[in-house]
Amino acid sequence: MMKSFLKLLVGACLLTLLQAQADTYPSKLIRIVEPAGPGSAVDTAARDLTQGLSDLLGQQVIIDNKPGANSAIGANEVARSPADGYTLLHGNVNNALNDLLQKNNCCKLGDDLIPVTRVVSVPLVMVIHPSVPVNNLKEFIALAKSDPKRMTNASGGAGSITQLLGELTKSKAGISMTEIPYKAIGAEMPDLLGGHVLVAYLAPSVIVQHIKSGKVKALGVAGNKRIAIIPDIPTLAEAGLPGVEGAGWNGMFVPKGTPEPVITRLFAELNKVMNTKGYKEKAAIYGYDVGSESPASFNQFVKDEITKWGKVIKDANIKID
Repeated sequence: MMKSFLKLLVGACLLTLLQAQADTYPSKLIRIVEPAGPGSAVDTAARDLTQGLSDLLGQQVIIDNKPGANSAIGANEVARSPADGYTLLHGNVNNALNDLLQKNNCCKLGDDLIPVTRVVSVPLVMVIHPSVPVNNLKEFIALAKSDPKRMTNASGGAGSITQLLGELTKSKAGISMTEIPYKAIGAEMPDLLGGHVLVAYLAPSVIVQHIKSGKVKALGVAGNKRIAIIPDIPTLAEAGLPGVEGAGWNGMFVPKGTPEPVITRLFAELNKVMNTKGYKEKAAIYGYDVGSESPASFNQFVKDEITKWGKVIKDANIKID
């Protein structure tokens, strides 16, 4: 009976402590570690949140860029930080892919790093150089099947979302393409425009003007709906290739052990900022879908992404040395 009483006492003390932390949080500067470089699209999605968050939380919120190792450097730093709500990770799809490809992962999403909410996501767009003599996806697939050595597709390198989306396309369409890896997603643009690589998967904001000018042809959006800034481009499913979806997404994470009331507060304030007219208007310019799911919903989203891309990695036998 004494043991039961002690357990209840410890539990009550813990709840009191957690509530006290929530009541006083935050009491100092909050740092969001950004594992992408300054000025990148991912960086901007987080940076546009900081002023609104600072106003709501009553403390300065800053971005601290820690790029490198496919976003693993920043994730590692946050995973080792105190679990007090003052260091957040603006994680992205690369971090989920790292969980699948790295043998000794330091910072698994949903385990070492706890999801707070998704910020934005954007489906990639399958584009081709205009020298490819097709007008739609069905014609492209037919051409690729008739001349399997002709097609080259760009990727951001081993383990990148663009590599995996390319593999998923080939698998679902039953075609072959020769992968041309680049050092980063988007680095292939000069070669795509020059016709040195024929197929790429890029963010809509990156290629919208090139589509309008005819420098590239868009075959389909790798998402479940069309994108407002390129409304005439069908989804890949609409174009005849269902089951091929791939998006760049990002969201906020905190170190394992962060008190639940602190996570709840962060989610509430992030949600308020992301649902302001100003933030939504900026997101729309880039073709972004604003997130703001609950921590539980975002956690399930991350799990689903890991399961989906894990199958693609296994089927394509993708490895990182």
